[in-house]
Amino acid sequence: MARIGVYVCHCGSNIAGVVDVEKVVEYAKTLPDVVTAKHYAYMCSEPGQQLIQDDIEDHKLDRIVIATCSPRMHEETFRRAVAEAGLNPYLTEIVNLREQVSWAHTHEPEKATEKAEALVRMGVARARLLEPLEKHKIRVEKGVLVLGGGIAGIQASLDLANAGFKVYLVEKSPSIGGKMAQLDKTFPTMDCSMCILAPKMIDCAHHPNVQLLTYSEVKGVKGSVGNFKVTVLKKPRYVDEKKCTGCLICSENCPAEAQSEFDECIGVRKAIYTPFMQAVPRVPVIDKESCVECGLCEKVCPTDAVNRAQKPEEIELNVGAIVVSTGFDVFDPSAIPQYGYKRFKNVITAMELERLVCASGPTGGHLTRLSDGKIPRSIAFIQCVGSRDKRFHEYCCRVGCMVTLKQAILAREKIPGDLKIYTCFIDLRAFGKGYEEFYGRARDMDIDFVAGLPSEIHCAADGSLYFDVYDRGTNKLLEVHADLVVLGTGLVPSGDLGKISALLHAPRSADGFLLEAHPKLRPLESAMAGVFLAGVCQGPKDIPDTVAQASGAAAKVIDLLLSGEIDIEPLKAVVDKDLCSGCRICESICPFVAIEMKSELVKGEEKLTAEVVEAVCQGCGLCSSACPTGAVKIQQYDNKQVVTQVQAALAETCAEGEG
Repeated sequence: MARIGVYVCHCGSNIAGVVDVEKVVEYAKTLPDVVTAKHYAYMCSEPGQQLIQDDIEDHKLDRIVIATCSPRMHEETFRRAVAEAGLNPYLTEIVNLREQVSWAHTHEPEKATEKAEALVRMGVARARLLEPLEKHKIRVEKGVLVLGGGIAGIQASLDLANAGFKVYLVEKSPSIGGKMAQLDKTFPTMDCSMCILAPKMIDCAHHPNVQLLTYSEVKGVKGSVGNFKVTVLKKPRYVDEKKCTGCLICSENCPAEAQSEFDECIGVRKAIYTPFMQAVPRVPVIDKESCVECGLCEKVCPTDAVNRAQKPEEIELNVGAIVVSTGFDVFDPSAIPQYGYKRFKNVITAMELERLVCASGPTGGHLTRLSDGKIPRSIAFIQCVGSRDKRFHEYCCRVGCMVTLKQAILAREKIPGDLKIYTCFIDLRAFGKGYEEFYGRARDMDIDFVAGLPSEIHCAADGSLYFDVYDRGTNKLLEVHADLVVLGTGLVPSGDLGKISALLHAPRSADGFLLEAHPKLRPLESAMAGVFLAGVCQGPKDIPDTVAQASGAAAKVIDLLLSGEIDIEPLKAVVDKDLCSGCRICESICPFVAIEMKSELVKGEEKLTAEVVEAVCQGCGLCSSACPTGAVKIQQYDNKQVVTQVQAALAETCAEGEG
């Protein structure tokens, strides 16, 4: 017979403000096998844990039921406390009274209390059937894959490499640097972006523990936390990286040109090129689509580095953890036709303006109109293009306001004299350190702030633009004329993120970014064990927050892999091979590819049976629910445990019906 202790947490007023916890405790005392039941203000606190530990010893308890907040919050805390008292930690049952009761029934205290009693009754019924389980240890690889070579990937790579781990930094572009490399200045300090980034790029390339795999993509990921097997496709540059000295004589002599992706297709590049002057590695790549096959690059190369016969190469990597830092894309404003992007040459995006004002950009840093090369005498900035918009993306891109302020200040500095600058906004959000002061600096520079967004942009015969906008600040409808309109486009998930999500079995949130394991307690981890998130792949953020998250993700990896072995949770699927028919349904339905079919002897006969790869299994239960013979079960969630819990839920309802 079980000896169960029930503990109800007030959670301050989160639970006790709605649920009558004393009544729930008195009810729990009447349940079969409950030896003691108590309530406390904060069960997760040290005194609360001590209360449970003392009762385990005093009352010889062998099962614990804790009615508190979500198990995602403190299940590990309570398991650890129970284990310290000498009881198997998996003989602990968490009943969620906060999210499922008090928060859901704020204005129904009587019904909330009744529901709490029912959940406690179900928890006690299930606790009777809990079984002691043990964690298993597995050896881990100490290599780490960092996926994406922007500032987040670079920072994470350096932190991991400095800690002694072998890092494989995979970047799909010919150079690391990401979107930050395209920027001219960074807010709020107005530092040169490349001056900050370039030293880190070089440090990364020269670090003995970092292997750069640029112009490469991940094609396959197998295995699990501690032992991932990754297939990387290294695309041909048609230039031998070992022979190339980065002299760029080939590029200087190349006769073929194409639009420069790095310059947002405003400028041009050669068919054999490096994306930008500070590219790392400084090894050109041949774009076969724009190449005219003249062979001149081979003739002029002083080191015979050009190899037009180069083939794609597959590289196999064994790593213990993966850091995803794939960055973001910029919203395409063509989806909003009233703004005239792509129809009017003088309507450009904020990123295109970055390349115009940058000294290494296509105009040498001269801010001019794209239609005729003339210096604009008026510029209008329009914010929140594609973000905070229910038609496209409801979330705030977080950086848009500050980017607009920065570019307005740059425009004022680039074009002294009589330049009119308008900023049209929904509201200005200056949330970071030094950001409000930066906003004040912009206001002092004679920039007109208009609290509203234009309805439609029109183009005059001379190429200038005009639009109407209702200004909430002055309660007036204004007609704004501008030589140049800059659209402050929002940040959206990278176009490759869907593929990355599928490869890593890392889910995405409703906004399309990768979903963190817990928004407050585990913001650096994905739901897939061993996969960590850094930078904008998890959601919009500025450079300081991106760098901080990258270092945080690196610290999480170091903590995971440093000892050389990790614990595997036992709440996994197990297969009764006597019942398994080898139908392969579980194999086909498993989202984590955690089930393998193996032929082996069962009762003297060779048969095909399912086998669970414990380190890969996440205990989701799909296989168990789909198995037609009942051969697969999830430990601590077998049919008997679940059915008993359901029967307990219906017990009083049935009793009332009989009465």
